[in-house]
Amino acid sequence: MKVTQHLWFEKDMVAAIRLYTSLIPGSAVTQNAAVMADNPSGPAGSVKIVGFTLGDQNYMAIEAGPLDPFNHAFSIMVQCDTQAEIDRLWDALKEGGSVEQCGWLKDRWGLSWQILPKRLGELMNDKDPAVAKRVAEKMMTMVKLDIAPLEEAAKG
Repeated sequence: MKVTQHLWFEKDMVAAIRLYTSLIPGSAVTQNAAVMADNPSGPAGSVKIVGFTLGDQNYMAIEAGPLDPFNHAFSIMVQCDTQAEIDRLWDALKEGGSVEQCGWLKDRWGLSWQILPKRLGELMNDKDPAVAKRVAEKMMTMVKLDIAPLEEAAKG
């Protein structure tokens, strides 16, 4: 059995996947095809399908015209080891998109991302509830997450 997330793009899917796979180490396009039969989204050959991986996660994407736009009900969460990784992903993905509170952003295609430091999860699961509370409260004041202030909040 294999589980794969599926993304529906109205247009410009190849550019999106090219960006995504260039940003996440260990990513690659694994399939590139078209639906070779007439279908509700268009004539034979007009609907494009691309399989890809982001890190160790499997995705399939389809470019088949408008349907439902992406929303917050589905997001891609990337846990980063360093602030430099957070900064690099944040800057690339926010271009043409919009930023949101607590490490969330939408890219130019409307797909939601959570760019988080791995350390955040460790701090929020601290055995001392006061540490977890301070870290959560600090996170709530941020847009792009910054590891150093989260560490400072943990110290009290």
